[in-house]
Amino acid sequence: MRNAPTILHLDMDAFFASVEQASKPSLRGKAVVVGGLGPRGVVATASYEARVFGVNSAMPMAQARRRAPNAAYLVPRFTVYRSISEQVMALLRELSPLVEPLSLDEAFVDLEAGGTAWDEESARLAGVRLRADIRAVTGLTGSVGLAASKMLAKIASEQAKPDGLVLIEPGTERALLAPMTVRTLPGVGPATGDHLRRAGITTVEELAEAGEDELVRLLGKAHGHALYAMALAHDDRPVVAEREAKSVSVEDTYDVDIHDRLRVGLEVQRLADRCVGRLRGAGLSGRTIVLKVRRYDFSTLTRSETLRGPTDDPAVIREAAARLLEAVDTTGGVRLLGVGVTGLADYTQEDLFAQAAQPHSAGAVEAAPVAAVAEAVPEPEEPAERHWRAGQDVRHTEYGPGWVQGSGLGRVTVRFETPQSPPGRVRTFSVADPALEAGEPLPLVLDPGLAHSPTRPTPPSGHIAVPGTG
Repeated sequence: MRNAPTILHLDMDAFFASVEQASKPSLRGKAVVVGGLGPRGVVATASYEARVFGVNSAMPMAQARRRAPNAAYLVPRFTVYRSISEQVMALLRELSPLVEPLSLDEAFVDLEAGGTAWDEESARLAGVRLRADIRAVTGLTGSVGLAASKMLAKIASEQAKPDGLVLIEPGTERALLAPMTVRTLPGVGPATGDHLRRAGITTVEELAEAGEDELVRLLGKAHGHALYAMALAHDDRPVVAEREAKSVSVEDTYDVDIHDRLRVGLEVQRLADRCVGRLRGAGLSGRTIVLKVRRYDFSTLTRSETLRGPTDDPAVIREAAARLLEAVDTTGGVRLLGVGVTGLADYTQEDLFAQAAQPHSAGAVEAAPVAAVAEAVPEPEEPAERHWRAGQDVRHTEYGPGWVQGSGLGRVTVRFETPQSPPGRVRTFSVADPALEAGEPLPLVLDPGLAHSPTRPTPPSGHIAVPGTG
């Protein structure tokens, strides 16, 4: 285990909500909640102002509205979040070739592997500069933790929130961990935490005092050994630069259960097309098509079919998903549908089109006419302006760019402002107003290339940087 605190953990602060506040000047300093706005929606991210009212990620949106009725509730804009995430990850890769993204807003970095840091001083300097660069390029804040291991770096970034930097100095790790709850450690979820609590173990110090043999008895060999090591502040997990995707999937949860079989079939076709879009966007193909159905009673069924070779052909994937749907009883109603592809490869097999018309496994069923019905009765397409969603970017021919505050009863309310403007005025239009159309997201920071001029500290005499990473 290394001694220098050269593992960095970055966690962007309330990322989705912070992006919305940066995009919308009228929301800065106010409670903002991002997530699904329907009756079954859940909170994706809440701003720190909303968290004061007890609103947290993964909370049912209905509960969030009760706790913070005056907050701004917005739909996610994942295209915007991904774009900003790519900017942040690019900054991390300037520090080291070993960057392990955990999500759009979180990643580990091995600074030593990039020759960026080798001791406490250089690690702290790298963290300070990273936070400044992120602010300059994106206008957002991120919290940084620095330590000798991934576990401790993540704990440090939690302590640094919001908008801070914490470095855990070598030799202080055991004392820092001792009073913390066992849930702080990786791999200790609610079930394991309750099991340990019943055994009288609630803190990391008590975990260490219990001893390795007792933890193995309580939790099993692998889990017991791992938790005992972590209780002693030992974590040798390396930063892994690439995480191979195992599947690509999309799913939708519906506000009202779908009972109509034709509608279910059309939804499956639409999800299959979206899944293909993601596959092609990632340059991947796959052999196994997976259908997921959650029924009215919350029972979840998964059906799969494996093809002869990998494909990204939308016709093949649509027809396979339709066949799988035929084996599922949806008469009681459906609340969630999903289509996925596994067995991924970075190539396609061009002669697979014909295979969609024939079974390939013992569990396969004959092709159903769902795809044919979808062609005969195309899914109705409403004009985009009739589906204004809170938070959506719009543009008016007279008033310019803005965003939707809300809509209903044939009207849509828009606030006209930009990331660089003061809080803007609110105006109301008919949802069918031809002067109002969907708009493109505006950059949070103008000319980011001019704002960022990365520099790298010079290693001390005798330090050897990894070749090719300068």
